[in-house]
Amino acid sequence: MYIAMNRFRVALGHEETFETVWRQRERRLSEVPGYLEFHLLKGPLAEDHRLYASHTVWESHAHFLAWTKSEQFRAAHARAGETKVNYLGGPHFEGFEVILVEDRDGRRSDEAAA
Repeated sequence: MYIAMNRFRVALGHEETFETVWRQRERRLSEVPGYLEFHLLKGPLAEDHRLYASHTVWESHAHFLAWTKSEQFRAAHARAGETKVNYLGGPHFEGFEVILVEDRDGRRSDEAAA
């Protein structure tokens, strides 16, 4: 399993616009093999910004890379920048290979062995 995350520092006063853009955005993720789930996360408030993260879960790193090269990716990002949201810098990408999973019942699985 692979988790892809982009972190955004959104200037104060632009939070509602940022959240609306994501709520209305056509993501097209469900059309791509290997996609599992998406989360938009609202993080801590700082002196000059609010931290957000987009978080997708994929069956593998290869599935994520295929998404970034797909027509669905291009379509989902085609309108980026049209809405005026004030960011403090660009998005910061972080990618993670999942090595251990524990479910709500305490069952664990070692992803490296899977």
